[in-house]
This record gives sequence, structure tokens and C-alpha cells, in this order.
Amino acid sequence: MPAVGLTMFGVTTPAVQQITAKLEDAFDCLVFHATGVGGQSMEKLADSGMLAAVIDLTTTEVPDLLAGGVFPATEDRFGAIIRTALPYVGSCGALDMVNFGAPDTVPERYRGRRFYEHNPQVTLMRTTVEENTAIGRWIGERLNRMNGPVRFFLPEGGVSAIDAPGQPFHDPAADRALFDALEATVRQTSNRRLIRLPHNINDQAFTDEVVRVFLSLVGGGRTGHGRPRAAAR
Repeated sequence: MPAVGLTMFGVTTPAVQQITAKLEDAFDCLVFHATGVGGQSMEKLADSGMLAAVIDLTTTEVPDLLAGGVFPATEDRFGAIIRTALPYVGSCGALDMVNFGAPDTVPERYRGRRFYEHNPQVTLMRTTVEENTAIGRWIGERLNRMNGPVRFFLPEGGVSAIDAPGQPFHDPAADRALFDALEATVRQTSNRRLIRLPHNINDQAFTDEVVRVFLSLVGGGRTGHGRPRAAAR
């Protein structure tokens, strides 16, 4: 059964669960927690030839790299996809946040920013318009280097569970800056496309379209009884 790598964070868990529920009978769904090490582990598997495709829904390790969070990607994030040309479906999952530890661990330079205390040991900082512009460019430059089929989704209804109307990180201007930077940077072709949808990343309508597009790129997999399992955390 072909294996697919998926990236997940707490605030994108519903989306990944919906996707794996639709794919698990035809694909071995390997879920990687986007904690820096998780993204690196997924890309190592991709480099080794053990993945048939990637659904990189949660790219939150990039803000942590650029802003000094505790779950950073390396500069080689997306490198395995560039090297292998694997079918790649990605999105903006949790690009609304930078992760820190307890409140007293947040760098002084960020005093006065918008924070959300997930629990006493996890403090989330909302990314700004300026940071999201930089994040969009950083990701877009790497998407341009991918030669396999690429579909990157922009969820206009919010990029995480707490980036929705009435939620603490809801910030349409910041999201718009992210999407605009991606559209300004990515050189779209028939093989490399950005897809805007008017949904939150965790909405069923969003994940239904992700699955539809994914299957259009890779086919239906192979019948079997695989179940999603957590891989690197």
C-alpha cells in the first residue's frame, strides 16, 4: 500500500483526521507532528523513497524558523520534495502562530504582541502582516523549485482552529498578506498551482477538495486496510 506523509498540529487536527478517514483504505497515512523534528522526519522518508506523495497541510515550522520559535524548520524545509519531485499537496496550516514555552520564555522583543496561552507551558504568538509576507515569500520561493506536481491551498476562512471569526487569532489582514505574498512569489504553471478556497482549513468542504485534488494527482492508491498512524512527534 503506498505511503503518504501528512503534517499535523493541534490546531489542524480535525483537517488531518478528515483527510486520513477518506484515504486510509487506499493509502498508508503517516501523520507527522509539525514540531521541527516531525517535518524533518517526514522529509527523510521522502528522500529515502518510502513516500508516494506528501500532504503537507501544516507548515507552521516555517514561522518558528523565521521568528525564533521553539519548533523551527531547518533551511532545508521542502528540500526533499524539491529533490524527489514527489506529488506535493500543501497548505498554510498554523502559519498564524509562532510557538514558545511558558510566558516568561517569550523574547523581550515581542512584548506587546498578541498571545494565546494554549497551556501553562505553551504560548502562541500571532504572526503579523509583515511576518506573513516574509513567510509567504519564503515558502513560495521553495515551491518554485519543485518540479513535481504541486497544489498549494490557501484557506481564506482561516489557517487554524483559532484563526476563525470569534477566535483569538482571527486576523483577515494578516492572512491576506500571507496569501498575497504567495501569489506574488509563486510562478504558477499547469503543474504548480495555488488554490484559494473560502473555507477554514478545518472545514469539511476544504478537506474534501484537498482529497479530490490529491487523488487527481496520484490516483486511487491500492486497496487495503491501512490505518493512519502517528509517526515522528
